[in-house]
Amino acid sequence: MSYSIAIDGPAGAGKSTIAKRIAKELSFIYVDTGAMYRAMALHFIKKGIDPSDGEKIAAECARADISIEYRNGEQVVLLDGEDVTDRLRTEEAGKMASATSVYPQVRRKLVELQRKLAASANVVMDGRDIGTCVLPGAQLKIYLTASAHTRAERRYAELRAKGEHISLEKIEQDIMDRDARDMNREYAPLRQAEDAVLIDSSDLTIEEVVEKILELAGK
Repeated sequence: MSYSIAIDGPAGAGKSTIAKRIAKELSFIYVDTGAMYRAMALHFIKKGIDPSDGEKIAAECARADISIEYRNGEQVVLLDGEDVTDRLRTEEAGKMASATSVYPQVRRKLVELQRKLAASANVVMDGRDIGTCVLPGAQLKIYLTASAHTRAERRYAELRAKGEHISLEKIEQDIMDRDARDMNREYAPLRQAEDAVLIDSSDLTIEEVVEKILELAGK
């Protein structure tokens, strides 16, 4: 039987970084669910669809071909057969993903793919609703969070390193807006599962969070 670790939490809490480290330490497969939603968002952007147009979102969701491959141990996201991994972390893709992930049609399509991956291998999966919706039977659930300001500072440093310039205040406001959307959406809102362990990473290093989760996994 496969073993699943679900890591949920708000944007910028460090879920992807931590999940990748945990997967590497345990020789598990890392599944970045956020990347799937961003790939879907890129499809909507390419088609020029307004995120408020639910009818067109539903129609295009059915047409988008999103799949995942693993090359040299790394997750590669394909959109209509094209590797879009390097284009997933833009602010535009993030905003569109947050706005369109509220639609049930989008979530149903991607959740099916995520569950198939977890059923076939030991996985570390991160997102907004993994422990509550996607993998409610996961053997270990983590809710990873941090203050909005801390998350904004991390994102600011990340964007500056890439040569992108955006104010820290704007990033923090975007994060708070995204939190509100994720926590208040009608379908599969962001929340801590009853059996999830809460970890606040505001004052913790990546290594400290990884060590804490490995201890919880009994490794």
